[in-house]
Amino acid sequence: MNTSKLLKIHVLLLLPVLLWSCNQENIVRTGDLEFEVNEKMQTKVVHLQASQEPLVAEFSNSEYLITDPKAIKEFQLISTHTSSVGTPNGPGKLYEFVGKYNEAGVAIKKILKVYTYQQHPGLLTLKVTYVNEGERSLPVSGWVNHEYAIQSAGDSPAFWSFQGSSSEARADWVLAVNPGFSQENYMGMNDSDYGGGVPVTSLWRKDGGIAIGHCDTIPRLVSLPVEMGEEDHSAVIKVKKELGEATSLVAGDTIETLETFIMAQKGDYFSSLRKYGDLIYERGVPQPDDESWAYEAMWCAWGYGRDFTVEEIINTLPKVKEMGIKWAVVDDGFQQAEGDWELNPKKFPGGDKQMKDLVDKIHDMGMKAQIWWAPLAADPGTNFLKNNPNTLLLSEKGEPRHITWWDSYYLSPIDPAVIQATKNQVVKFMTEYGFDGLKLDGQHMNAVPPDYAHGRNPLEAVHQLPAFFKEIYHTARGINPNSVIQYCPCGTCVSPFNLAHSNQAVASDPESSWQIRLKGKTIKALAPGLAYFGDHVELSDGGDDFATSFGIGAVLGTKFTWYPNGNVRDTSSLLTPEKEVVWKRWFDLYNRMMLSRGNYLGELYDIGYDKPETHAIEKNQQFYYAFYADVWNGEVEFRGLEARKYMIYDYVNEKELGEVEGPTGHLNLAFKGHCLVEARPL
Repeated sequence: MNTSKLLKIHVLLLLPVLLWSCNQENIVRTGDLEFEVNEKMQTKVVHLQASQEPLVAEFSNSEYLITDPKAIKEFQLISTHTSSVGTPNGPGKLYEFVGKYNEAGVAIKKILKVYTYQQHPGLLTLKVTYVNEGERSLPVSGWVNHEYAIQSAGDSPAFWSFQGSSSEARADWVLAVNPGFSQENYMGMNDSDYGGGVPVTSLWRKDGGIAIGHCDTIPRLVSLPVEMGEEDHSAVIKVKKELGEATSLVAGDTIETLETFIMAQKGDYFSSLRKYGDLIYERGVPQPDDESWAYEAMWCAWGYGRDFTVEEIINTLPKVKEMGIKWAVVDDGFQQAEGDWELNPKKFPGGDKQMKDLVDKIHDMGMKAQIWWAPLAADPGTNFLKNNPNTLLLSEKGEPRHITWWDSYYLSPIDPAVIQATKNQVVKFMTEYGFDGLKLDGQHMNAVPPDYAHGRNPLEAVHQLPAFFKEIYHTARGINPNSVIQYCPCGTCVSPFNLAHSNQAVASDPESSWQIRLKGKTIKALAPGLAYFGDHVELSDGGDDFATSFGIGAVLGTKFTWYPNGNVRDTSSLLTPEKEVVWKRWFDLYNRMMLSRGNYLGELYDIGYDKPETHAIEKNQQFYYAFYADVWNGEVEFRGLEARKYMIYDYVNEKELGEVEGPTGHLNLAFKGHCLVEARPL
């Protein structure tokens, strides 16, 4: 054969290989996630385990700069580079993509840095830097990372989602997404005293999904919108930062985004939140402590309301002890006012000694005592504000910020006088009175607005709020190393940055049993080992749904009232003889089984798509399952078992239901509301 022809054939044969090799430099693979970058610096994400329609159909402008009059999205890729790096999350790789935009006298360089981590397969983080290489300034109003249109696969609903924002609507954190859905998910203040949350959005179909968010170690004022148009077959997610008034990007200057992440998930959001928690804990956010006292059942005097009397609490304690409950909580109403935490003389005419005597009485009965408190709140006209007028958090207009529930004002979390007074109050509660724990309460605690009266800049209060709770936690634990610090940001999606400085999470005023369960799954994903209190059972469906907290491994609690001498003034939480039988049975069962100390197996079941709703716990190599549905008559699955036979035992009604064989067992069950069972090895 002619030598030139032979060479030509060899070149033609090699060309596809060479082209393929070049393209591989623009593909980042980690676990089940594939992240592709094309010559326009557009990206596409691929979930390698998704079995139906691709999650993302085509390349799109996922990272871009928002400018006036239009967003800058179109860049030409000019170079790529890969290197091994050390990171706070262990060894990894850095993939750097550089591109340029040049149009109508505007010249912007885009540097996209993508990081993967050996110990976190299926997850990558990225940061984008934009450099103004032109000759004139450019008005910039924000940036976007991870804007993806996720395709529906024809499921019903189209998607399920976890959305971690907070508002006065006190909405579910787990939501179905169908055409017409829209939610902004701003991580700042969405109402006067509601804001903050978990900076993660997870969107999934039956066959898989992805999660995005920011991975900074302090609260950041970004949005994570989720939108699905009325006629759309895909939902759009993104991380968005608005800069407020347009910032001028002068020639030669740069704007850098936060470091954000994307991860692949199989099943619901549990695995993504668990990975997110691992990511931020490795970066320096403290992982909440596992405190044994925090798993003991609780009774709270809130059933008597703010008008409780000391006599009512004392008269109820024998019944609380009889129930096997280990904690008694003195709730809102002991104080003169929010901010003036001295005892109300009408309620405690004996002063501090009378409160100490009450705590001693609780201790003498073999129980522990906790006190309610709303730090950072002060009522107008209080002595604290008269003596410390400069401690208020103020808006740009110099106006105080309103806390709705108590008609109070926000105090600044970075004001030295506020911090010192707060620490002094912890000492008062725990040293002088002898309380064993604190119930930190109020939706206002989850986030604060920018403070224009303190700090080097208004955002310092936003960023340093977790440090305020750190002061409380360390002061309390320094007094009593076993003290329980409950973080209860009423109705908000709990901030992981604040939660880090507590050792008991709570369902925080749930509006349904569904909320108790989804909040429990969320907390157990974010902070494995942290006790989760299901709040007062009276807040569950029907006011008596103990099975919801019990089945997911939550700590049981109640706020029942008890009038042994008659003179019943409120029947809303009254422990009737009929209720007493039910309450006693559940608390006995709780103390005997302590499933709250087990390992919650959150990846086994999809809280959205799997029916009936199912939760699983492993404790001491035993498996426990909780099924929930209004009415169910059909087959259920027992996942996660060993390859052996088991007897399914209904431990609530004490009866055997049938045999199954692992690793995935099947059994027909009929129930209303719930069915709680143990899989006993045969």
